[in-house]
Amino acid sequence: MNIPVLIVACIMAIAVVAHVFGGTRETARIAPDPSAQNLTRHWVQAMGAFQMLSVDLLAIALLLFGVALWDLGPAEDLVLKGLIALFCSWGIVWFVQVQWLKRTGAGILQLPHWVIWFICAGLLFFGL
Repeated sequence: MNIPVLIVACIMAIAVVAHVFGGTRETARIAPDPSAQNLTRHWVQAMGAFQMLSVDLLAIALLLFGVALWDLGPAEDLVLKGLIALFCSWGIVWFVQVQWLKRTGAGILQLPHWVIWFICAGLLFFGL
């Protein structure tokens, strides 16, 4: 059993639950007035993209549980290196996006998702 990978798998499982339940509730709260058709269309698109990400998070969590619990042979290193690159990319993109938008109350300390992604990448590196 690969403990660092199992930890990341558990973090991802928690992220799926938080994303589906908490994130959906929070995003639903910002629904525009239905008469604002352009805003409504963009909001529905954002909700759809948000749930597509939930599916991606679930797929990654399941893949990580597979790596953590079973020996995948030589493919395991390739999978882990790919996921390290993915988590690092998520961390960089999140950090840059938050810095670029520069909104009061929504800085890198209020939205610390990037830290989680870099921690996950580091744990996966130790799991190689």
